Amino acid sequence: MKLFTDPLGIDEPPRGAVLTIGNFDGVHLGHQAILRYVVERAEDLGTVAAAMTLEPHPVKLLRPRQAPQLLTTLEQRLELIARTGIEVALVVPFTHRLARMPAEDFVTGVLVDRLDIREVYIGANFRFGADRGGDVPLLERMGRDLGFKAAASPIVEAAGGVVSSTRVREAVALGRVDEAATMLGRHVYIDGCVLEGKRLGRKLGFPTLNIEVKNELQPANGVYITAVHIPSFGRTFASVTNIGTRPTVYENSILTVETHLLDFMADVYQEPVRLFFIERIREEISFSNTVQLMAQIQKDVEATRLYFLQHPVESLGLITP
Repeated sequence: MKLFTDPLGIDEPPRGAVLTIGNFDGVHLGHQAILRYVVERAEDLGTVAAAMTLEPHPVKLLRPRQAPQLLTTLEQRLELIARTGIEVALVVPFTHRLARMPAEDFVTGVLVDRLDIREVYIGANFRFGADRGGDVPLLERMGRDLGFKAAASPIVEAAGGVVSSTRVREAVALGRVDEAATMLGRHVYIDGCVLEGKRLGRKLGFPTLNIEVKNELQPANGVYITAVHIPSFGRTFASVTNIGTRPTVYENSILTVETHLLDFMADVYQEPVRLFFIERIREEISFSNTVQLMAQIQKDVEATRLYFLQHPVESLGLITP
């Protein structure tokens, strides 16, 4: 996938594309449906399939206190978009100047004059332009006059309702990673770097990777069946992960993401990893002493081993970088 990071400035993106516009946080099943449809339409018309996304998320610039914690980093978003077959990604820097641009000016100045689009598709609830004045009806109306086709993306339902980034974020924040996976069409994952910690897990007999997380949103505190992809090994390992503050051994501790890999002892400090959340085992618990803690960790490890005996890592369809 070809990337343009300044498509409204010095970059010269291709003209005449079939385009979809959105924030695409999580690249969930609804996003995937429209992205793949754009690919199909571009193939039918013999042109380029393109996706335009805004960076940062508009709410982060305009109402930062109300901004959601995002499911995916920009790099993850682009990686997932590329997997749908999109050929061109236009990452538009979202600025106050762009936010003040009337929707009609965006259509004529950007979509028509700059990109000369053939067709454009957006979500039914997606808004653009000053005062959120741009929507599907406006695009349809202007398209008839200016020579392009516009329509709303299809609605996709899963997990008991219409799939949306908001619903996925809510599920992840509550630790319902299996529900989130149903809406994403993949397992929830975060990327990060392994830090050298205090080696407490090693002292307790369960060495862990202490992961500095890149993603804004991570699952709720608790213990999860997980899998860790370590690029330097070229492998994905079965693991169990605790997200929390380790209340049994520390007071007022900072939030940590600690992952114990089954049957793995190598040091991978400072290495990048991708951590997949498969299933939640339990909430984080404060025990009276470390003996009780160790006994519970052993139960968590045994539950994880049993899961992977029934569901080998290779069978999970994990998306590795």
